[in-house]
Amino acid sequence: MEKPALVILAAGLGSRYGGLKQIDPVGEHGELIIDYSIYDAIKAGFESVVFIITREMHDDFMEVIGGRIKKYAAIKYAYQDINAIPAGYLLPEGRTKPWGTTQALLSARSVLGEGPFAVINADDFYGASAYRTIYEWLSAPHPHDGKSHYAMVGYRIENTVTDSGSVARGICEEDENGYLVSIVERTLVEKHGRAARYSEDMGATWNAIPPGTLVSMNFWGLSDEFFEVAERDFPPFLNANLPLNPLKCEYLLPSEIGNQLRAGGCDVRVLESPDTWHGITYKEDRPGVMKAVADLHAREVYPKPLWK
Repeated sequence: MEKPALVILAAGLGSRYGGLKQIDPVGEHGELIIDYSIYDAIKAGFESVVFIITREMHDDFMEVIGGRIKKYAAIKYAYQDINAIPAGYLLPEGRTKPWGTTQALLSARSVLGEGPFAVINADDFYGASAYRTIYEWLSAPHPHDGKSHYAMVGYRIENTVTDSGSVARGICEEDENGYLVSIVERTLVEKHGRAARYSEDMGATWNAIPPGTLVSMNFWGLSDEFFEVAERDFPPFLNANLPLNPLKCEYLLPSEIGNQLRAGGCDVRVLESPDTWHGITYKEDRPGVMKAVADLHAREVYPKPLWK
């Protein structure tokens, strides 16, 4: 079996920060969140990294991120293209938004080959234990029983919310054997006491999310079998969503994995992480992330500077 690769969903970085050169470092020596992700992945055993970006980002990405990382891992690039949709469909007039994380991942199919792989967001700090756990799972044999076997790193809700505003989270239910039963995307989740709450009506009413509830942070372990099903599911997604929201509908990874799970075509092992997620959803989050990173350096979890 080929060694697991790490796939990083990075096509949205430029738009989120107003350009790659506008990304503010979180480490004392100019380290970005993505630096810590790749460092943790390499320490866990990953040797190759696939960055999914847009072609327009390539030069800036090489200058800001890729040129530094290529010293430490085998780097490949895949390019998310807004025009890469199934035959027979046209790009809606006025659409500028990419088609979401599943379509982004489909762009990496030819680059990845046939080995297993992990998928992460470029701007989320997941913690070192998650990479070790998922690398071990991806490297282990799995049964040939007609199903695809996936994994998801799950985080406790209280470790994934911010004081600065609302976030989107995939609320997960698992069975007694540690396998995912369902995942429901909640787009308006906010901190509330020791845990969180969510709203489905723009904050008119709220529903509690108890402490300990597992959520998805888009950290997946997948096999190449994922691609065939995701490509098959793309036209039905477009048929259902284009009439309703032609300019902004997104073919999202948690939703597609949920579809495969409901159809009985896969199982998803939940790998719980005790770590605290860090991310800069709002500009007010940055000081807290910088403080957390500085503490990790002080405790020698990471060397200073990171890339010695």
